[in-house]
Amino acid sequence: MKARESVARILLTMGLGLGVPGLRAQETRKLLNSPTPTYPETARQFRLSGVVKVQVLIAPDGQVKEVKVIGGHPVLVSAVQDTLKNWKYAPAGSETTATLVFNFHP
Repeated sequence: MKARESVARILLTMGLGLGVPGLRAQETRKLLNSPTPTYPETARQFRLSGVVKVQVLIAPDGQVKEVKVIGGHPVLVSAVQDTLKNWKYAPAGSETTATLVFNFHP
């Protein structure tokens, strides 16, 4: 029983230790331009709703440099990717990441 508790503590400590650098990299940057994704006509016809989750890499100049899709329906993901091309963050000293969630409802 004590061995299980020790292993659990070690794993918890390791998990917390690995999570800390990610939090530092997740800098909160002010959004200067953040248009809302347009609900796709195809999704409207089928009354498709859902959530799209993405992780974006933001360049020092504030432009969205890379979009990594974490989940979502492909029709909705496409709308988010197109919109993120027009997002602009405040400049910073280095690249940062942000996780974004978009909700779509007919």
